[in-house]
Amino acid sequence: MATTSNAAGQSQTSIHEASTYQRLHPRAYLEKFLEEGMRTDGRKTSDWRDVQTGSISTAEGSALVRLGQTTVVCGVKAEIAEPALDRANHGFIVPNLDLPALCSPKFKPGPPSEESQILSDRLNDILITSKALDPTSLCIRPGKAVWTIYLDAICINYDGNVLDAALLAMVAALRITRLPAASYNEETNKTTCTRQNSVPLQLRNTPYICSFGLFDLTHLLSDPTSFEEPLLDTTISIVLDQTGQVISVLQEGLAAVASENSNQILRRCIEFAKQRLIILTPKIEQR
Repeated sequence: MATTSNAAGQSQTSIHEASTYQRLHPRAYLEKFLEEGMRTDGRKTSDWRDVQTGSISTAEGSALVRLGQTTVVCGVKAEIAEPALDRANHGFIVPNLDLPALCSPKFKPGPPSEESQILSDRLNDILITSKALDPTSLCIRPGKAVWTIYLDAICINYDGNVLDAALLAMVAALRITRLPAASYNEETNKTTCTRQNSVPLQLRNTPYICSFGLFDLTHLLSDPTSFEEPLLDTTISIVLDQTGQVISVLQEGLAAVASENSNQILRRCIEFAKQRLIILTPKIEQR
């Protein structure tokens, strides 16, 4: 019994020492793992975390996505608005990602953080450049009434790579969204809606995003965690459509551009992203 107690005590001491070393020397801690071809969560550099999708009962559509421990919930709400003067038959799509203090200690209570606003803008750019939703399909009466689609995503647990999780949640929610049948009355200048006859959104493309982190200009890490993100030299995100066609490449940081093997790194990212797409597609399309 004494031997067992001593072993348990030594194990607890080792865990405490490792945790302290990780907190005080995070970069050296990660380097030691990568020297052995592993990451701190047990994955290889090219491994992705598991993805789980689900839905909740809210508004016109909803989705819940878990990417490892990162969890994002997205709800879709639709409102009727007047179109812009120069685009009389175009509706609106407004994505927003909220990163509240409850999801991670790195975020503080108060107004939306700068990171939240930047990520919301990136999500908007992805949805526009991918032509996921035809804005003319949101028109009720040209020049009079159109639908505004609000994609409100909130991160309820943050463990890195929230951009990938948020886009998955938004796309998953859009795919099951149904809008009330709407008609515009010219005499009263009012729009009437009925939920007895609803229509699905007309998605033209399904964008997917796969993000990578470059550590020490050498190690390409798929799906970085919240521990790894602050240590990265750069982050590269590959946006693909459902056929595997590259839509855009997003990069934060200049390390990959300055390095001599930047083209090789980009090719690896695209190759890994296309492999990842095979796993992501049924997660979304079979809901």
